[in-house]
Amino acid sequence: MVKIGNIELGEFPLLLAPMEDVSDPPFRAVCKKNGADLMYTEFISSEGLIRDAAKSVQKLDIFEYERPIGIQLFGSDINSMREAGIIADNANPDLIDINYGCPVKQVACKGAGAALLQDIPKMVQMTSEIVKIAHRPVTVKTRLGWDDNTKNVVEVAERLQDIGIGALTIHGRTRSQMYKGDADWTLIGEIKNNSRIRIPIFGNGDIDSPEKAKVMRDRYGVDGIMIGRASIGYPWIFNEIKHFFNTGTHLAPPTIADRVTVCKEHLDFSMRWKSNHAGIVEMRRHYTNYFKGLPHFKDYRLKLVTTYSYDEIISILNEVQNKYSEMVMV
Repeated sequence: MVKIGNIELGEFPLLLAPMEDVSDPPFRAVCKKNGADLMYTEFISSEGLIRDAAKSVQKLDIFEYERPIGIQLFGSDINSMREAGIIADNANPDLIDINYGCPVKQVACKGAGAALLQDIPKMVQMTSEIVKIAHRPVTVKTRLGWDDNTKNVVEVAERLQDIGIGALTIHGRTRSQMYKGDADWTLIGEIKNNSRIRIPIFGNGDIDSPEKAKVMRDRYGVDGIMIGRASIGYPWIFNEIKHFFNTGTHLAPPTIADRVTVCKEHLDFSMRWKSNHAGIVEMRRHYTNYFKGLPHFKDYRLKLVTTYSYDEIISILNEVQNKYSEMVMV
């Protein structure tokens, strides 16, 4: 049984990665329904949170059915992160997670996210401050290092464990790689098999099939896997991996009807959570992913991303289902 603090996550948990502009409550709802064991909010700016910025505060929204769920924070100033940690702690998540892995310029070049991999003492101090104020476990997500010459994640793992974090998720790329090339899980496995390490170690990067999940589990011995991009438009991946682990066989892929049903559920939640107008607009980024592989879907997509009418969207989705009902998706 994998545990973070007193939180039991099963024998081999599958985690949903925190993804900006993706892993909001509507997206998390469909992933939870399809087998995600632990989820995180989109990452939240510590500066935005302590200044009560509406966008940052809204990201604190969590729902009982999502549990266990963590709130993820990022920032470059230790005092701001500490204050944001108190606010996040008061929102009553199950975990608080710190992002030391985001590689994008707007974050890393301001000294946050993966930038802290260049200043391990500051990372340790920042983490320690949040561990002190939190009434729940603190976890961390990071990368192998800043670049190929500074892969310092082994030191990071040991030092963060020593100040009290409850688990560590490692993305198998450096910051300089961004999301290019193949994820290297070798160091992730090395940390998991380090005799000093007692906390759960989760691997992240390039898991897009049940077979790959099994290889990474068996080869590197990690305690669980975090899945990000492969779940966008395909929340079924969590249950597909679990089924493959348990039986060695594949679940039948979702039918067109399944895809349309989940897409509608996602849309409905998005409208309830944000507002009818904002929910419809937010959902536009997801249609291509839900129907990836459909021939000649472009015309339907164009209609879906230009209408503001809920009834029209439902009508288009029903038309998609009827047109492609005989098609087998793989």
